Amino acid sequence: MPHTPAPSQPDRTSTLPAATPAGTSLRWAILALALGGFGIGTTEFVSMGLLPNIADAMDVSEPTAGWVISAYALGVVVGAPLIAALTARMSRRTLLIGLMVAFTVGNLATVLAPTFPSLLAARFVAGLPHGAYFGVAALVAAHLAGPQRRAKAVGQVMLGLSVANVAGVPAAAWLGEHSGWRSAFLIVVAVGVLTVGALIRNLGSLSDMRVTNPMTELGALRRGQVWFTLLIGTVGFGGMFAFYTYLNTTLTSISGIGVGTIPFALMLFGLGMVLGNVVGGIAADRNVPLSILLGLIGTTVVLLVFAASVQFAWAALILTFFVGVAATVTIPALQTRLMDVADDAQTLAAALNHSALNLANAMGAWLGGLVIGAGLGYRAPSVVGAGLAVAGIVVLIVALAVQPGGLRTLRPRRQAPPVTPIEV
Repeated sequence: MPHTPAPSQPDRTSTLPAATPAGTSLRWAILALALGGFGIGTTEFVSMGLLPNIADAMDVSEPTAGWVISAYALGVVVGAPLIAALTARMSRRTLLIGLMVAFTVGNLATVLAPTFPSLLAARFVAGLPHGAYFGVAALVAAHLAGPQRRAKAVGQVMLGLSVANVAGVPAAAWLGEHSGWRSAFLIVVAVGVLTVGALIRNLGSLSDMRVTNPMTELGALRRGQVWFTLLIGTVGFGGMFAFYTYLNTTLTSISGIGVGTIPFALMLFGLGMVLGNVVGGIAADRNVPLSILLGLIGTTVVLLVFAASVQFAWAALILTFFVGVAATVTIPALQTRLMDVADDAQTLAAALNHSALNLANAMGAWLGGLVIGAGLGYRAPSVVGAGLAVAGIVVLIVALAVQPGGLRTLRPRRQAPPVTPIEV
């Protein structure tokens, strides 16, 4: 029989729901969850490549068209904590399916939006389920996989987001260029419908996953280690976005790479993200804080080397791949750490991770633009990114220093021990 943990402890059982037997069914359940991540990643990033098309079609300037990206990000930041708290009593299976239905409806509204204000509203609605979906999907994946493989399972779910940058975004962008920008979002709608069907078919009842209530979930906001972990993600991962936002112009203006090669460079970055998720999941199952530390150190080093050698096209392309690897290694570990430190408020804490990452996106892009505007050139965003990664390391060290066990938790170990909730 499945074991249900006491209400005061996080749900980290290794058993599967009665309707989801081990083996092949577990793999299909993880694949269904990752498919949703693929759709979310595609809709989040494809807008960036189609801004000129959207601006022309909606008869607005390109900077104004950029509000569609801001509207989506605002939906993520607002929706993650709100949905996680208000749906705390809901079955995890029902919630995941409902979130993907809402995501699909938001993207269908994007396709059908007749005016620019209605398009902004549609993008906001499409962003609302983003953080809550990833948060709940991570908890479900960890529950299904068991305590020894939970970070790897979380990484596999997040893999959908990385694969979107390799395949989904280029395909949707190509279709949008040739058949109108709305056709790109039709692909996302199709993925959303497919995901809803996959979740219905492959997720068991998840009846042995404990549900909570809104006040319990809001309790995550009283935990110092939750805020420390969110700050690590916001600051440390902001370094990747400072680099990525201006990568196109950096490669063409400094490396001398032709515009036609840029899709290849972006694909290299996406492939690096895929590898980083896989490596990060395995590493986090060994030691969560050490995985975060190594990912941030790697990001710092690779960004500084990129800034120093970007004038060489071959080096710039290789390092673009390794920035994707290093930055993404931290993602499964950050998600897992939030689940660890949140005690019985895991859903809200896990969802807030994606609010933090969207804030990292905004902050990294803003700081990168700031140094370019100051006349420091297109190498400068990578240096800024390295500085943000170092700041993330500082926050991590402080967070570990004030928790039980202190910096000794960074010592490598062969497998993850039983986790004790941490509160400061």
